[in-house]
Amino acid sequence: MKLRFPHLPRLGLVLTAALALAACGQDAPAPAAPATTPTQAAAPAGTTAAPAAAPAAGQQQAAPAPERTPGPVVPPQGPAPVAGTDYVEIASGQPYKPGNPHIEVVEGFGYTCPACAQFEPLVTAWAARLPADVEFIPVPAPFGGFWMPYAKAYYAAEAAGVLEQSHDAMFDAFHVRRQLDHESTEPEIAQFYGQFGVDPQEFARTMSSFAVNAKLNRARQFLQRTGVDSTPTLVIDGRYRVIGGTSWEDKLRIADHLIAMRREARGSTAEAPAQAGGAGAAPAGEGEAPAETDVGPDGA
Repeated sequence: MKLRFPHLPRLGLVLTAALALAACGQDAPAPAAPATTPTQAAAPAGTTAAPAAAPAAGQQQAAPAPERTPGPVVPPQGPAPVAGTDYVEIASGQPYKPGNPHIEVVEGFGYTCPACAQFEPLVTAWAARLPADVEFIPVPAPFGGFWMPYAKAYYAAEAAGVLEQSHDAMFDAFHVRRQLDHESTEPEIAQFYGQFGVDPQEFARTMSSFAVNAKLNRARQFLQRTGVDSTPTLVIDGRYRVIGGTSWEDKLRIADHLIAMRREARGSTAEAPAQAGGAGAAPAGEGEAPAETDVGPDGA
């Protein structure tokens, strides 16, 4: 399996007791996420966790974890998904990365999306266990408005080599610590990345670079082709878009079935194609990005 990231530290933004599967859409305003610290959110029911201390200025928040070994092919659990209810088949659908030898799972997400912050620990753990013939590719949604600087930051972090350290930290900074918000400017966002050892001014220039804009354009095109208009959204091999599920775990169960369907259609096995380089992280921006949830392109 090719992972977009190795196993990342848990955000601690886990599902609440009554989780509503509200996605973040292009036009709907984003609800405020509970200001729960990672330590508190990860505590088992009935226990009290100590508040997490904010890292000192300039301190790197999250070190990259070792790359995890792909899991075996396991038959999907539960009933088979129903077209039109659990998923949509995309006519003439193409992978995010043309000619990709792997079965792709693209996650359209946005750093400003509360639903994405809830989904992130679950989908990252799930992706780390995918078989070797599956490539998981998170893609930031370039919806416009306040979505854009954060999508740019994702690709700039990739270019700077700090994506693994900063990915979960960005969700934490926006939804838990409230260090960033919908009004944050590109220079302010770039300053946030300074704690990971990058020059904020150079980072800001990278955010506005031709290379980053090209990746955003490719992401936008993929989003439009696959009909994604909210986040988090999973697109399987460019052919299926997950639309159903009674919980985040149920969405992942549907995705497991759709991966199995694509494996059968391709006639492939769980052997990682040699030309793909095994289970390394896939380069970000190799394709297009799906959209986010609960937040509109022009504001909160």
